[in-house]
Amino acid sequence: MENIAVLQVGPLMPAVQESIRKDYNAVRLPDAAPEREEFLREYGTTFEVAVTSGKFGVGTELMRALPNLRAVINFGVGYDTTDVAQAAQRGIAVSNTPDVLNDCVADTAVALYLDVLRKISAADRYVRRGDWLSKGNFPLATKASGRKVGILGLGRIGRAIARRLEGFDCDISYHSRNPVADVAYRYAASPVELAAGCDVLIVAAAGGAGSAGLVDAAVIDALGPDGYLINIARGSVVDEDALVAALLAGRLAGAGLDVFVDEPKVSEDFLSLDNVVLLPHLGSGTNETRADMAELTLANLRSYATTGAVLTAVQA
Repeated sequence: MENIAVLQVGPLMPAVQESIRKDYNAVRLPDAAPEREEFLREYGTTFEVAVTSGKFGVGTELMRALPNLRAVINFGVGYDTTDVAQAAQRGIAVSNTPDVLNDCVADTAVALYLDVLRKISAADRYVRRGDWLSKGNFPLATKASGRKVGILGLGRIGRAIARRLEGFDCDISYHSRNPVADVAYRYAASPVELAAGCDVLIVAAAGGAGSAGLVDAAVIDALGPDGYLINIARGSVVDEDALVAALLAGRLAGAGLDVFVDEPKVSEDFLSLDNVVLLPHLGSGTNETRADMAELTLANLRSYATTGAVLTAVQA
């Protein structure tokens, strides 16, 4: 291994933490602000590589405090918490862990799809409360197969979701920045157009400043009172206040959410709604996928240490 100075930013999987400590003598950046500031003043010039996760990243100010940084190794497919624009200006490589988590995130999207439409979690609560015995049969749900489904963001994960929903005989349309050449799904020119033409809108767009609030009040209103929203992308992609308002007013039939604006904080309004399924950002949370993500993270670090280049670089 090349002798590189590695900084760990935020907690990581134990296997990753142990590996970077053992192989590279990685140092953990303090979490508390006073200790962090003092640490960076004294040691900020030391580090060439930062290993982090999509939850924490290397933001604008931290990147500025690391003047000799040359690579950001990111555990996770999302990298919106890292200042990729500054990284590009400074020639800092940024890697993520694409592809290895596509299947599990897509599975989570379909699980939310089925749960919200068929009211699986709500029905479970109904049984546990004793309502089946005291109130009789559970209210009817919505048929999940054969629905018009719009996918916002037809990247790797969006395509994996679409392939699964083909098995449910769904009519699939999508919106991305540009039409995708090799798919037969119908392209919508805008998120509003996409929402207006579907029963269920699944958000699979990349996070970051460019997609913040992409699903706004107009998109939610276009989806309408019989529509459902599923978000497995980033909480920032959806205007959470507009979503809450629509749900409370009955202008949306339901929602399935794996991500939120201010994780792990979740709006109290969501907690009171029985037509909303809430998950603690577990899209890729299986033993198998997290092991693959860990291996790709370490492979990117090894590649940079030996060749000066990462394997799965992201573009600004």
